Formats: sequence, C-alpha cells, structure tokens
Amino acid sequence: MNRKKGYFSISAVAKMFSVHQQTLRWYEKEGLVTPKRSEGNTRLFSESDVDKLEQIIYLTHELGINIAGVEMIFKQQRQIQKMQNEMNKLFKHTQTQLQKEGEIAKSLAKLSAQKLIKIKSEIKKSSHKNEENDDLVDASDWHIEYDE
Repeated sequence: MNRKKGYFSISAVAKMFSVHQQTLRWYEKEGLVTPKRSEGNTRLFSESDVDKLEQIIYLTHELGINIAGVEMIFKQQRQIQKMQNEMNKLFKHTQTQLQKEGEIAKSLAKLSAQKLIKIKSEIKKSSHKNEENDDLVDASDWHIEYDE
C-alpha cells in the first residue's frame, strides 16, 4: 500500500482501509491503537499506527479473528520480540566471549611457539658444542691393550 509519511486523520485512514471511522474509534477504545491527539483533540495516526491498523484489519476482516484474538496475537508478538531481543543479546555476548577466548588462544599459541623456537635454538647450540668437543676427544680412536 502506498502512503505518504507523517500523520493521518481518522477520515484519511478510514478511506485508506475502506472501513468506517467508527471501526477505527472502536479499535482505539479496545486499546489496539493509540493515535496522538492534536491541540483540537483530533486523532492523528502515525505510520506505526497505520501499520498496526493494517494488521488489525487483515486479522479481523480477512481471517475472521475477533478483537480478543487480535489482542492475544499482539501480546504473543510482543513476547516473541522480547525473546528475540534476549536471544540477540545472548548471541552477541557469546560471540564477544568467543572472540576473547580466540584471542587468548592465539596469544598462548604464539607464546608456546616462541618457547619451542627458543628450546630448538638451545638444542642446536648444545648439539653444535658437543660436535666441537667430539672432534677434540673421540673415544672411538682409543685402543686399549690388555696384558695376558
């Protein structure tokens, strides 16, 4: 449905949905919509009011749901939205925690890699020194004679 942004009078909204103005007043009386009021006490329906009215009219006129059913549907929608918001917060918190844990794991892996490189370097140095010492005294060159 094409409509301009802003506020709409009750007559414009009634014409928009092809319903009687009294129907819109009844929806307001039942607490399904709460249009703002001008200084002259004229009802001013906002975009969100019009969207809600579109839902109400669809549910009541097209699906045959009564006002009590519409109220229950709206209540369920609010609960679902609340649960969705809570799930989004939980998901965001979990995602943040996972990122922190990932960063910690990367830091630990980096430290471990640095330690391994240092140990490997020390082993190389030690091995190199042993090779130099082996050149000076090679036990395999020794020959021992025994007296009989």
